[in-house]
Amino acid sequence: MVIHIMTEDSVEKSQSDNNESEMQSKSLLETVSEAKATKSRVSFEEFTDERTLISYDAFGNKQMKIKVLEVSDENPPSKWKFGDRVKVSKILVTIKHLSSQEVEEGEFDIEAIERELAEKRHYTSTNRWVPANDIKNGYVLGSRHTTLISDAAALDYIVF
Repeated sequence: MVIHIMTEDSVEKSQSDNNESEMQSKSLLETVSEAKATKSRVSFEEFTDERTLISYDAFGNKQMKIKVLEVSDENPPSKWKFGDRVKVSKILVTIKHLSSQEVEEGEFDIEAIERELAEKRHYTSTNRWVPANDIKNGYVLGSRHTTLISDAAALDYIVF
């Protein structure tokens, strides 16, 4: 028979471990705005490098950033094959001209543009399904910009 005797140090350590686990569960439940009010620093998991959210035109004269405004509640097909994805409906495109520092913004309903292109030209090339991991802080990663704006560019809504 083994008897464990708890010393004061082990009691304090177990209490501090319990407090830490309670703090972690509370931090997971609080919203981002609440987390920002209580903490001045961003954790490593929440940090997103601004450079990953920006794409450049072929000549390096313009920068583009896309914010997701609305997503569809449609369930993705073949989730087992492609993973967690969301279908983007509306985006806000911000284009910055690097030479003049001029900024242009435009809101696009990708779903309506896709229908218009299919009606006018009998095809569409937009893939509105974006992996959930490719959306950071509401912005789409630069590697997905082309797939989201391809129909708008084909109809000359966006010149980039």
